[in-house]
Amino acid sequence: MIKPMPILLRGAVAALLIGSAPVLAQADDTVTEAEVVGSQPPSPATISMRWQLLNPEVNAFTFRNTQEVFAFRMVTAPDEARAIPRGGEMVLPQATLAGQPVSYDEWAEGTFTNALLVLRDGKIVFESYRNRLDGATPHIGFSMTKTITAMLIGQALDRGEIASLDDPVSRYVPALADGAYGKASLRDVLEMRSGAAIEERYDFGENPSLAARIHETAIIRNEARFADFAVGIGQRSEPGSQFNYATLDTAVLGWVLEEATGRTIEDLMEERIWQPLGAEAGGHFLADGPVGEGRALNGMGFNAVLRDWGRLGQMLLDEGKVGNEQLLPAGWVTQMSTMKPTGMPEGAGFPGYGFQTWQVDNEPGAYAAVGLAGQFVYIHPETHTVIVKLSYYPPVAPEGVDADVLSYFAAIAKEPLP
Repeated sequence: MIKPMPILLRGAVAALLIGSAPVLAQADDTVTEAEVVGSQPPSPATISMRWQLLNPEVNAFTFRNTQEVFAFRMVTAPDEARAIPRGGEMVLPQATLAGQPVSYDEWAEGTFTNALLVLRDGKIVFESYRNRLDGATPHIGFSMTKTITAMLIGQALDRGEIASLDDPVSRYVPALADGAYGKASLRDVLEMRSGAAIEERYDFGENPSLAARIHETAIIRNEARFADFAVGIGQRSEPGSQFNYATLDTAVLGWVLEEATGRTIEDLMEERIWQPLGAEAGGHFLADGPVGEGRALNGMGFNAVLRDWGRLGQMLLDEGKVGNEQLLPAGWVTQMSTMKPTGMPEGAGFPGYGFQTWQVDNEPGAYAAVGLAGQFVYIHPETHTVIVKLSYYPPVAPEGVDADVLSYFAAIAKEPLP
């Protein structure tokens, strides 16, 4: 029998997780199948299943096929995928784990790896699946979804749907005028410097934190939308002055996108990124809120197969181009990956943050999309390398696991091909 997660553990990790129950019900014609199959009030058994998502005994498996349990929004792949060519097979360099030399298999096991993909010069040079994951199965990216949101913002800016990154958020979402987000610019929010009074801390119990209340109300119980909690929120600092990582900031960007374009996040993703990218499989966003009102969780909810995560990374490495098409505006990836210091103490977090994108090491020009529990799309421009790692870290990861992962990424990026 799977053990229930302890209450304190739930509070620490329930962070950015779940959608809703797969219960069929009558609905009018305006409600999509995805909303019906997943947005009904969850049963006690479904809630129990949700709490198991990050259970370290089973999360190597629960991070795949999340649409079977949670509310979701589909993103359809094109009829024909854009092939990723195969290059010469890379012989991976020596790995290190906790200061000791190990084989790749030992490193992969010790860093909770479900899959690893390496692209060099746009070609697959290493691809490996573990724990019964395969190339046809989508895997949740958690907060790597934030980087996708920044891509969509750049496209909306280029199309004139957003006039300027220096516009106040309230220009596009008037409901946010009376509160911290009413004073923040889109640039502030992209950089996680909104000034809003929220901490990415999930304390449940008798006095739950705001993040915990958002999680339970919007995602567990589907009674409200995630971004609704931004309305009237207090201020903790002047906009632009302090880095404060908050998924609510990215949810606000999603709300801006929907208001500015008149389109849903999933439609924007499908039309402007997924189809022209040449994805080989459908993706899906987890979703929040009541039937007919919920939104795609653009701050933590996108799921895709390994090679499609690689295609997104290759587009970033290629400065937003896919083949001969400039899919992201020229110069936008440079803006996304221009880092400001996070101010986090050494060893306590990553050193820099751009537009919904992280500086994770001191490799020149390198940056990454990063998700909860060890999800990475790592870009190393100097060596024309993209590395995707899909993982199943436990809720409290062993000390040093990120360091072991990132040091190996750098070694792989610098390893010559045979």
